[in-house]
Amino acid sequence: MYRVAILGTGGISDSHIQGFLQFPGRCRIVALADRFPEVAEKQAGKYGLDCRIAADPMQFVNDDDIDLVAICTPPSTHESLTVSYLNACKNVLLEKPMASSLEECDRILAAATASGKLLSVVAQNRFRTPAWRLKKVVDSGMLGTINHIQVLSHWWRTPVYYDTDWRGTWSGEGGGCTYIHSVHHIDLTLWLVGMPYEIVSVVDNLAHGNSEVEDISMSIFRARPHIVGQLTSSLVHHGEDQSITIQAERASVAMPWRALVSKPAVPDTGFPGGQDESFLRELDTFYHSIPALQYEGHTGQIDDVLTALEEGRPPLITGQDGFNAMNVIQGIYKSAFSRAPVALPLAPGDDYYSQQGLLNNAVRFHDKPKSSASQS
Repeated sequence: MYRVAILGTGGISDSHIQGFLQFPGRCRIVALADRFPEVAEKQAGKYGLDCRIAADPMQFVNDDDIDLVAICTPPSTHESLTVSYLNACKNVLLEKPMASSLEECDRILAAATASGKLLSVVAQNRFRTPAWRLKKVVDSGMLGTINHIQVLSHWWRTPVYYDTDWRGTWSGEGGGCTYIHSVHHIDLTLWLVGMPYEIVSVVDNLAHGNSEVEDISMSIFRARPHIVGQLTSSLVHHGEDQSITIQAERASVAMPWRALVSKPAVPDTGFPGGQDESFLRELDTFYHSIPALQYEGHTGQIDDVLTALEEGRPPLITGQDGFNAMNVIQGIYKSAFSRAPVALPLAPGDDYYSQQGLLNNAVRFHDKPKSSASQS
């Protein structure tokens, strides 16, 4: 029975609490912490939790009855909390984004290695049946050589979203839609086609005058062996249409699921001659033959973390995965602000490896007005 503490009880904590409560024979929530303890009390009452409440998220660091800590606080606090709890021999499930800088990520990874404890960075969208099935299709080799991937991470937020105190500043939030929202799709992209080795990007703020950070970014990248990709992150897209489309040698596949298979005209003139219905059926049959996941989203990742602890194996999503996504994000910012292509991964000593380097170079699109403390 793993005893769990959840640090930060804003909106995302619901997903964690609900997930842990799915496994009553394997874990139990014993503590909640939030700088607004009344919010933690409210969450405890909402879910009927008999647990300790604290205003200081460090209060439980030396408690022997805690085995696993879920960190759901703002990104600027991730490094100090994660390192402290790992050093205290606690396992950690860390919400995305991993930290405010690559230097901070390095310190987290070093603490995980030194402690020997489990570290998993949240990337819950890998635990969605459509993503899981798409990954299996890609890994099957049925598609042949992958040529192109288009990733649309489209979201919509009104300016009110940035009225809370820690959002919309480079120092408090660490970035805009690329960092906070597209980290989901960036992780999926790396999972599907690997780490890019070059990226060129543009970022801007089109519709959020109360925010320093970007509300849109567009990037083109190269990944091995010979893949070109596009990534758009946005907070200005009505409908929040989100998709990943892969163009490969034998077919195009996408999430939400869609498969297209062109065949040459007869005689072959270089133009398409309609769909290859036979291979289309083969792809579709293979995709739907992959069993649906029993647990999805945060619950799926929590199940994997608990299983990893029980079996003594690494989790499916590691600290290195969180670091890799952060590396791409910082590469996007470096390219956009320097107006030049950037080689990836960024290495220690790069201006954009540290938070101060980002702060020194980031464009502040608007002045951040005064705002009230957020309880979410």
